[in-house]
Amino acid sequence: MKYKEYIKEVEPELEKALEYLNKELDKIRADRATPSLVEDIVVDCFDQKLPLKQLAAISCPEKRQIVIEPWNQDYIKSIVSAIQKANSELNAMPQGNLIRVNLSPMTQEYRQKLIKKLSEIREQARVSIKRAREEAWKKIKEAEKEGEITEDDKFRGKDDLQDLVDEYNQKIDQLIEDKKEKIKS
Repeated sequence: MKYKEYIKEVEPELEKALEYLNKELDKIRADRATPSLVEDIVVDCFDQKLPLKQLAAISCPEKRQIVIEPWNQDYIKSIVSAIQKANSELNAMPQGNLIRVNLSPMTQEYRQKLIKKLSEIREQARVSIKRAREEAWKKIKEAEKEGEITEDDKFRGKDDLQDLVDEYNQKIDQLIEDKKEKIKS
């Protein structure tokens, strides 16, 4: 059935939306420090903009601490500056050949701010899924108009497509709820 091909074509787009969501959720601090909180921060070094993970080794030796070891000591000032610009909640302090980022305890106000950000990220992921669904539905309608599929197949395709979209929306909701629980604890 041709409509199933269109639905299969949309699955990679739905997976991309889920991958985007996971990547964004990794950047949000919950109960512990992780390298993902800083690794994608863009650092302006020698007239180039590079992600921090290309300039340094990043580790988390303690629950609320990130240690950054730049490959070149000349990067230290640029890295500290980039971290402070990217996230005012992170306190980057150079110590010899490395940078320590100590995370302060999470306040209730900060938790609420993070939960609000989760809603924004959820909406972005859902918009991506909606866009992919509309594209597939458009192809299915065009196939019916061209006589490639029957009207019954068009409506079966619509139902199958909606089932797939609902499945991905449930995955998104579950990921968001899991992250909310981590933030609240």
